[in-house]
Amino acid sequence: MKKKIKPKLNFAFIGCGLIGNKRASIISKDSITGCFDIDKNKAKLFSKKYFCKSYDDYKKLVKDSDAVIICTPHRYLDKFTLFSLKSGKHVFVEKPAAISFLKIKNLIKKVNSLNKNLKIQVGFNHRFHPSIIKALKMVKQNIIGDLMYIRSRYGHGARKNYHKEWRMNKFISGGGELIDQGSHIIDLSRIFLGEFTKIDSTLKSFFWKSKVEDNAFLTLKTKSNKVAFLHASCTEWKNKFSFEIFGKKGKLEIDGLGGSYGKEKLYFYKMSKNLGKPKLKIWNYSSKVDISWKNEISDFVRSIKLNKRVSCGLKDAYENMKIINHCYKKIKRL
Repeated sequence: MKKKIKPKLNFAFIGCGLIGNKRASIISKDSITGCFDIDKNKAKLFSKKYFCKSYDDYKKLVKDSDAVIICTPHRYLDKFTLFSLKSGKHVFVEKPAAISFLKIKNLIKKVNSLNKNLKIQVGFNHRFHPSIIKALKMVKQNIIGDLMYIRSRYGHGARKNYHKEWRMNKFISGGGELIDQGSHIIDLSRIFLGEFTKIDSTLKSFFWKSKVEDNAFLTLKTKSNKVAFLHASCTEWKNKFSFEIFGKKGKLEIDGLGGSYGKEKLYFYKMSKNLGKPKLKIWNYSSKVDISWKNEISDFVRSIKLNKRVSCGLKDAYENMKIINHCYKKIKRL
């Protein structure tokens, strides 16, 4: 049985869908004040599952809490974030934190003007996978030498009637697979290689009848010519996560995320002196559950309790959305 986090904070949940339920499932039920969702049926089911009150008024819910976890579709993220901060509450908001680059810029400007000592963490949970944490530590220790490039694939097979879900509705989502799963591998590439100065992309809908892309292909370059080759897809048919980091002395490969993405593994290929077959070491992590969600919320709670800087904030969301915005603007120019 999974051990629950007992943060001794009263959390409000705004957004009671798939991600809201994932986040609530790893928090002690007595720490959940209540919930709100535009879909009252979802809120009712959530309240029964986690033994909390379902609120008709999100303003009252926020007032009754210490911190707010916002898991709504993209269009509403910045609205609830700003209201919660103005109300003096710490905020954990799902990526991408806003529906567009302009919305992110405006949100940051308004947050800065509040001048409040509140924590705002953005939900890029992939940073908190044990394989990513281990790989980042090895890179910082120069174990694989100077980095050259990253190659990543992230995809799923969607679901029946996926094209009818909000993620495929541009008005609510802001885009397709790029802003959804693509944002995660952009974020990971940034923490390994740094900021990107050159962006090239191809976005296309191959299968789903939608106005947003079901596949995104990106080539990102840093000022020092390090490169990230990224592919995000919802036509993979079998859930897939692969993240390869190439250095001048070896390679790190992360495969799987646990759960439906398969057992999480980290492979270390150490270059031999004569450039022959590399030495291989493998770390295996849990295949039953994706523990990044728990690690991430625990980190948020620590940042509040210890008054430390959050691991992933609005600046990260801004840099991420800047790349995504460039790709979407390119489509408009074509």
